[in-house]
Amino acid sequence: MKNRFKRGMVLFLALMTATVLLLSGCGTKNSESASGASGAPEISGLTYSKTMKLDYAKEFNVYYYKDGYKLIDIKDDAKYLIVPKGKKAPEKLSKKIKVLRGPVKNIYLAATASMALFSSMDALDNISMTSLKSGGWSFRSVRDAMNAGKIVYAGKYSEPDYELLLDKKCGLAIESTMIYHTPDVKEMIEDLKIPVMVDRSSYESNPLGRTEWIKLYGALTGHEKQAQAFFEKQEKKISALDDFRNTEKTVAFFYISTDGKAVVRSSKDYVPTMIEMAGGRYVFKKLTDSDGKTSVPMTIEKFYDTAADADYIVYNGSIDSTVRSMDDLIAKDPIMKKFKAVKNGQCYATGASMYQRTDIVGDMILDFHYLVTQKHLSEMKFLTKLK
Repeated sequence: MKNRFKRGMVLFLALMTATVLLLSGCGTKNSESASGASGAPEISGLTYSKTMKLDYAKEFNVYYYKDGYKLIDIKDDAKYLIVPKGKKAPEKLSKKIKVLRGPVKNIYLAATASMALFSSMDALDNISMTSLKSGGWSFRSVRDAMNAGKIVYAGKYSEPDYELLLDKKCGLAIESTMIYHTPDVKEMIEDLKIPVMVDRSSYESNPLGRTEWIKLYGALTGHEKQAQAFFEKQEKKISALDDFRNTEKTVAFFYISTDGKAVVRSSKDYVPTMIEMAGGRYVFKKLTDSDGKTSVPMTIEKFYDTAADADYIVYNGSIDSTVRSMDDLIAKDPIMKKFKAVKNGQCYATGASMYQRTDIVGDMILDFHYLVTQKHLSEMKFLTKLK
């Protein structure tokens, strides 16, 4: 009886194992299975070559295959196969992989924070449309391109000009994560047979991780060498701070919304990381949002409880540009008078360009370094002292 029971159990386990293997696709030829230790998807008809080296970015990978094929894998989102000119897409390609013709051109860039990356590697010619008008840009290269008609305004991300996207033969729409709030727009663009890529660089906790997205766009446009060279320059700028001893000076980074709340950054966000890399301490040590958002609103009273004794206040002028003096700051709420940094005159504001300049985070980190050390203040590019 016992032997019969054992044989039955063995047969049952064998059947279960076979079922799991069948459902998972193991033991069969899959057009998108893992390729050995590299982690690169195995694509039928293509031979894996190498994986892009990334030092900081965690939200994407780029895999190279022989004959010029590249696969961009944006984590928790989508995969894109870049098919080189004169080549065909593999016949058995997974439907989960979107096909792009490389180098990708006629891009509609609605992820405005990425424009500086394209500019820095001299790839503005690959962009023909954007979601921001000329006057909204904080740096000259894109304004000049728009004024010359090389890049045109095609509507904001939530209301794109669909006819213009078709007329311009849009090869790819690059959106920020804001598109998740208007999923019908993303679906409409895709219904027009225009692939959509969502830039998730805002999810990078390391500021250099955000800048390293230039490598993804380099692969997209065929500007890998230019992207690599530029990134190395930014990395080198802050390498001198590697052995710098932290000053332990605290920094409160925030703005006050129209409903009177203080909006700060999650402790895991790239701005607090920049402050730490610069030699300071973000005043909110373990602040996170239950939904994973990088901006965290709170009452001004709760903000005061933690930030009242911060050594420095940095007002987020890239979101609210109305604070240009100490009087403007105090006018936001009378409680600001009680802050240590206000009493000591150690209040600063960022320029409107801070979020648009993802290309030069090295300079931003140096600004925070100058702030907490109180040295070379005249060399600041993004921070201005409030008077």
